[in-house]
Amino acid sequence: MISELIPDWTRLHAVVAGVGVAGFAAADALIEFGARVTVLEDVASEANVEKGELLGVLGAEVRIGPGSSATLPDGVDLVVTTGWPPTSPLLSQALARRVPVWSEPELAFRLARSRPGRPAPAWLGITGTNGKTTTTTMLASMLTAAGLSTAAVGNIGRPVTETVLDTETRYDVLAVELSSFQLHWADRLSLHSAVVLNLQPDHLEWYDPAGGDRDAAYAAYAADKARIYAGVEHSCVYNVTDPATERMVEEADVVEGARAIGFTAGVPAVSMLGVVDDLLVDRAFISQRRDSALELARVSDVSPAAPHNVTNALAAAALARSFGVPATAVRDGLRAADVPGHRIETVRTLAGVRFVDDSKATNPHAADASLSAFDPVVWVAGGQAKGVGFDELVRRHADRLRAAVLLGVDRALIAEALARHAPQVPVITVDAPEDGAMAQAVAAAASRARPGDVVLLAPACASLDMFASYAARGDAFAAAVNDLDEGAVGNADGVR
Repeated sequence: MISELIPDWTRLHAVVAGVGVAGFAAADALIEFGARVTVLEDVASEANVEKGELLGVLGAEVRIGPGSSATLPDGVDLVVTTGWPPTSPLLSQALARRVPVWSEPELAFRLARSRPGRPAPAWLGITGTNGKTTTTTMLASMLTAAGLSTAAVGNIGRPVTETVLDTETRYDVLAVELSSFQLHWADRLSLHSAVVLNLQPDHLEWYDPAGGDRDAAYAAYAADKARIYAGVEHSCVYNVTDPATERMVEEADVVEGARAIGFTAGVPAVSMLGVVDDLLVDRAFISQRRDSALELARVSDVSPAAPHNVTNALAAAALARSFGVPATAVRDGLRAADVPGHRIETVRTLAGVRFVDDSKATNPHAADASLSAFDPVVWVAGGQAKGVGFDELVRRHADRLRAAVLLGVDRALIAEALARHAPQVPVITVDAPEDGAMAQAVAAAASRARPGDVVLLAPACASLDMFASYAARGDAFAAAVNDLDEGAVGNADGVR
C-alpha cells in the first residue's frame, strides 16, 4: 500500500479510470514518471479511441469498450479516478482490496513534489456548492494582475497534472477549483489557503444512488467539501453567513499558525473581508485591522454586481491577499476578470422585459441566489434534480414569481413544490422533445411577462437530461430569446 507522499513511481502499477481530459493527463504523467499504466474506459467514442491509441504508443496498456472497467486487474498498486463514485465496480474492488484511490488533483499534488530542484507551485483551493468557477476565475485574474505566473485549473481549465508538469512555464501559484468528487479521493493535499464558499445539498445521487438516506448522503458530501481545509498552511477562508463553513474551519486539522478568515457582504469584523458602503474592504491582512480597514475595490468593479457575486469576489480577494497580493491587484483583477458565461447574463431586453440566462444555476441554492436578484420574475426551470428538493426555494420566492415555466425530466418535482407553496403562481409545463422544448419554454415565458419583469432561466437542476451541458442549455435559451419579436411578450390571457 502507498503511504508516503512521494512513492517510487517506477515500481507502481497504476490503473487510470477513464480517458477523458483529466484521465489522459493523469495517464500521460504517470507514464512520464516511469509507472506501469493501465487505462480502462467503457465508452468507445471516436475521441476516446484516439486518445487510447496515443497512450498505447506512449507505453500504456489500454482497454476501451463496454465492460472494460468491470474488473480491477491483479497486482495494482494505485487507481486514479476522474470523478467515478465509490459504488462503481472498479472502485468498489479497489477499496475492498485496500488499493489506494486518488483523484487527478491528488496525483498532481504528489507528482509536483517529485521533481528535485523544481519548487512546486503554491495552491489556493476553492470549493463549495456554488460559485466555484466564478471565484476561481476572479482569483486567477487577481494573481495575474499582481504579476504572478498562475493558471485557473482543477475542475476548470487544464488538468492539474498537465499544468504542474508543464516544462515551459514555471507557475508561482495556482487557483485550483476542486469538486466534492475530486476531494473525496484526496487525502494528502496541503494547500497554502482554501475556501468553502457555501454548502447546500447537491450531487446527493453520487453519494446515495438508491436514494435511501439523503441525510447521510448530505453529510458525506459536506465531509468531502471540508477536506479542502486539511493541512492548510496559511488561511482557511469561510462564509460568515454559512455557519457550516465556519464549523469546517474550526474542526480542520491545519498547520500550526493557519488563520481563520471570514468574508461577508456586510460590514466585516476583525479578521474578515466585507463591504462598507460601496467598497470591498480588508480587515484581515493589514496590521491595523482592529481599528481600520483597507479599501480593495468598489462593488461596481464586480461584474455582475449581484449580491452573491460580490461575496464570490470577497472570497477570491481573501485567498489572493493570503498570498500577499496588493489591494490594487485585487481591484485590477476584478475589472479584468473574464467570468464564464451563463451566469446572470442578460441576453436581451424586449418590450420592457429583460431576459436573463443563469443556466449555471444547476441546484436550488444557486437558483435561490439568482431569483433573489430580481423581482418580479417569470421563472424558467427544470432538468435533473440530482436528489434534492425544491420546497424551501419555492417558499422563499413565491411572492416574486409572475409565472413558472417548467421543462426537463424532473419538472414535476418543481411543479409539486409550486402547488404546495405558491398555488397562486401560474405554471406552464413543457412536454416537447429535446429539440423544441426550450423554444416553447421561452415563448411561454415571454407570453406571461409584463414590462419591468425578468424572464429568468435559473433551472435549479442539471442539464444532461436534454442538453450536452449547462452551456448548451443557456445557448438554446439565448437563441430562442433572440428569435422572439415584440408581439410575443405579454400576449397570454390579455396581460398586456
